[in-house]
Formats: sequence, C-alpha cells, structure tokens
Amino acid sequence: MEQFHITVNAAAARTHVLIAAVLFGTTGTAQALGPSLDPLAIGAARILIGAALLAAVALASGARRAAARPSAILLAGACVAVYQATFFAALDETGVAVGTVVAIGSAPAFAGLFARAFAGEALRWRWAFATALACGGVCLLVLGGGAGAEVSTLGVGLALVSGAGYAGYAVASKRMLAAGGSPEAVMASVFGAGALLLLPIFALVPAGGLFQPGGAALALYLGAIPTALAYVMFARGLKRIGAGETATLTLAEPLTAAALGVIALGERPSAAAAAGAALVLSGLAVLALWPARVSGGSALPRASTPTPTEARA
Repeated sequence: MEQFHITVNAAAARTHVLIAAVLFGTTGTAQALGPSLDPLAIGAARILIGAALLAAVALASGARRAAARPSAILLAGACVAVYQATFFAALDETGVAVGTVVAIGSAPAFAGLFARAFAGEALRWRWAFATALACGGVCLLVLGGGAGAEVSTLGVGLALVSGAGYAGYAVASKRMLAAGGSPEAVMASVFGAGALLLLPIFALVPAGGLFQPGGAALALYLGAIPTALAYVMFARGLKRIGAGETATLTLAEPLTAAALGVIALGERPSAAAAAGAALVLSGLAVLALWPARVSGGSALPRASTPTPTEARA
C-alpha cells in the first residue's frame, strides 16, 4: 500500500511538471501572434506581472513565508533574472533555433549536476537515460526545423548561461521546498526577487509598446498563464521529485512549441524534427511511466524528515 501511494504521488508530481511545461511552450506562439515588442522588455514584464500574481496567490492561500533565508531567495531570484535575460539575448545573437536548443537542452544536465553538487541528489540512471534521449530529441526538433541559422560563439555562450541559470533556479527552489516552504510562497518570493533585479531593463530598452492594448494583453497573458500558473504547477511537482528529473520533464516545452507552430503558425516540420519529437516523447515516457524502484535512503538532505515520496522519487 505504501509503495502504491509513493507511485501515485510521484505520478501526480510529474503530471504537474508536464502541465507546467506545456504552458511554458505557449510563450513563443503567443509572442509570434502578438505585437512586435523588444524581447527584453516583454521578458521583464512577464516576470514582473507573474511575480505580482504569484504574491496574490500566496496571500490568498495563506502561504506567507518561503521558509528560506533572504540570501537563498535572492540567489534563486538572481537565477530567474539571469536565465530570462540571457535567453532572449542568446536568441537575438545566434537565432531562435540554436539559442533554444542550447538553453533548453543544457538545463537538465546542469540541473542534475548542480543538484548532485549542492543538494546531494543522486544521479540515477533513469535521469541520465531520459535526459540523453530528450536532449537528443530537442537537438533534432529545433535544428531540424531551423537549418541555416548562423551560429554565434557569444550566442551559444549566452544560451549556456541561460540553461545554467534555469537549472540553478530549479535546484535552489527545490531546497526551499524541501525545507518546508509552500510552492506558492516560494515562487512568489523567488519571482519577486527576480522582478526587482530585472527592473533596470525598462530604463535600457524601449518599452512603450507594453502600454498599448495589444502589448498589455500579451504581457498579461505571459505573466498569468506561462508564468504564474505554470510555476505554481511546476513548484508542486518539484516539491516531490528531484530537480534533475524535473528539468528533464520540462523538455516537453519545445515539443509543445513545435506542435503549436504547426497548428497556429502553419509551420511544417522536417523529418528530422519529427524524429526529434519522438525522442523527446521517449525521454519523457522513461520518467513519467517507468516506476522508480523503492529503496532506502534519501536523495536530498532535508531540514525535516522526508516523506517516502520525496525521499525516493
């Protein structure tokens, strides 16, 4: 019976993360269909609105504290600011295809390594196998549909920094959740810190389009759905499974983006992109459908005694 509950709880956590990844994947299509705005401005506005909504959700749910030191919140918020700013800078420098594949494809590897180095999570074979499949699929999916993109060394470097920033955010948030913080309070605190760090962007780039009806609607959507709602779902999943596994599951994001590109934008994927999508699905299936063996020992040190699910998922 205990093993049944462990499996069900882990499956629910992975479902939460997959839903979040699907919501993340709507971002590019929304931007493509919306008005033309400076990418740094819309990215900062997304985090600012998302942080405000997350704070409202945390207050409404009674979750008023993140159970973390201010320095930990600031570190996680800095990771949010870094991955948000460097991701858009990478796309501008080296193109959407190359920038996306490097940033999103590198995040699970960074997350697994950071979780091992700083949080004591074991690097399980399921994570390694699923990450290898999914990252290979992302490469085929994005590059298969974006041939001819100019590769910039600086752009690739910025994309790697973005992937590392996202991974750092996931690992830092996992530690706060493991220490007893509620998903709503942790996300509100972290994104609030990230929003404050991104405020100077509005003084550096043109942001007037955000005050037009179309720009305001786009910013509100991005802040409410693929940020506030998605990250609450993301945090609820992250609370019960490891940061490396969580980051691998979020590779459903580029798969969603590719599907929306076909449906909403009329894009036609190549054979390589179709093969990439199949690999991503295979990697996700390894994590979402293949049950983890219940064994003793905790994969992540905690401030309090871990539940069986959190210890063994």
